[in-house]
Order: sequence, then C-alpha cells, then structure tokens
Amino acid sequence: MLKQERWVDTTDHYKLYVRTWGNEQLPAMVLVHGYPDNQEVWEKMIPSLIQHFYVVTYDVRGAGRSSVPKKIVSYRLPQLANDLESVVNRVIANRPFHLAAHDWGSIQTWEAVTEPRFKGRILSYSTISGPCLDHAANLLRKVVKAEPLQLVKLLGKSWYIGVFHMPLLAPTFWKHSSERQWQTFLTQLERQKGLPVSKRISTDGQFGINLYRANFIPAFIKPRQRYAQCPVQAIVLKHDRFVSPEYIAEMPNWVEDFSCVEVDANHWAVLSQSSHIADLISAFALKH
Repeated sequence: MLKQERWVDTTDHYKLYVRTWGNEQLPAMVLVHGYPDNQEVWEKMIPSLIQHFYVVTYDVRGAGRSSVPKKIVSYRLPQLANDLESVVNRVIANRPFHLAAHDWGSIQTWEAVTEPRFKGRILSYSTISGPCLDHAANLLRKVVKAEPLQLVKLLGKSWYIGVFHMPLLAPTFWKHSSERQWQTFLTQLERQKGLPVSKRISTDGQFGINLYRANFIPAFIKPRQRYAQCPVQAIVLKHDRFVSPEYIAEMPNWVEDFSCVEVDANHWAVLSQSSHIADLISAFALKH
C-alpha cells in the first residue's frame, strides 16, 4: 500500500497528523475515527478501499499524533468541521470527496454534512454509530412529550456520557488503563481475538473526553435545525452496546437521500468486520 504522511495546520493554529493511501487520481474518500481511537482503527479497511478510492485518514485533535488543545472550547463541533475542511483543502485541494466516519468521528462530521458550505463538496456520507447531536436532542424532546418511559431506554446505553463529564473519574480511569486491558475489552465485546489496539489508547482516552464535555450539553440545551447536504447511509450495528439504533429513526427527517443497512455486529465492527464495512462504504459511495 502506498502511504504518505503530512501535517495540516488548523484554523486555530494546531497541527493534525494526516495519512493518504493509494492512487491520488481516484475519487477521494475521507475516513474520520471515533473515541478513544485514532486513525489506525481504519487500517484493516484500507486495502479494500484503495481499489476504488484515494483514501485520506487523520488523527482528530486530541488523538494520535495530532495536537492536544488544552481548552475545552477548542473541541466544539464548528471547529471540528473546520478541521475536516483544512485537511481536504490541503490534501485534495478543491476536489469533492466521499466521507465515512465511526463513533465520535461520525458525531463530529455530521456538523460538516449539515453545513451548507459543504453542499456539492461532500458527495456521500456513511455514518456508523454516531448520530448528529442536534438530531438526537430533537428526538429526545419528542420522546419526553410522547413516551417518557422510552427515554430511559434511549439513554440507558449512554450512561458513560455522564461519567465523562466528571472532572476526575474518567481521566483517572484512562491513566490507569493499558493496551492489554483494552485488548481484553475488545475481545469480549466483539467476540473476536487479536483485534488491533493502539499504543496510544491511554492518552487518546484521556484527551478525547473533551469532545463530550465541549458539545453534549450545548446541543441538548438548544438543538439546531440541521439538514444533510448530501446522500447519507446509516450503517446500523444491531448489537451496539453504546449507541441506540432508535436514533436512526430520526435521520430521515433531516436527510433527503437516506438509506440504511443493518450489520450483525457490535460497536467496533470497523475492526471485527472491517471487510464487510469497507464493502458497504464503497458500494454506497460508488453510487454517488
């Protein structure tokens, strides 16, 4: 695999570590990782994706080899959309691109997908286990009014979000975590041995908490009206321990060209079923 590395400056003067893969003459595909991962989480998919696409991956701020801002406000969604724009402007100039993202990568890239300035620039979007926070907040408001008991079910899988807002508990947990512990966790969750684990898992876990702290409360206090500017495919993981599939039901209200596919997998299907997920992303992008 042909791989190149580079650094990209952000609009607020930080550095993002970027890798590009394959033939740059092919259509561009940008992949954005979630939490507590870095861009290494996509590497099992790269051999499949570069058959059709010039692939761009990057460590989001606070993860991998990218800069770690100290202020929580530096992790707000509009800035994360600016980061995506900085990466594509530097790497593929004015070309349009396909986009796929997992977990917090998906949550943050919804900001760009629903931003009018990206209309025509983002050709397709595959979202995996990460709803738009504004869409999620609007759904929860509907549930509170119509079916209050349903709210418990929706929020039941998201208990960890409250923990991540506690000043000391979550950082302390990650400081005492190890690659071996995370490997054991992934093995049990995905029921598959030998899944790759980043050597940076402890630090990525510590710093990435700021993504939650910067965005969840503002979004749920005052959700915005956010409409997708491109076709969207939701890849729904049927056994996801952390994201409720019910959020997918809200997406058609905000997406004009929407499709959905279910996968018999848990949260880290990007690792445990990497070939299948890559095929789904490719097939959807090739249609657009």
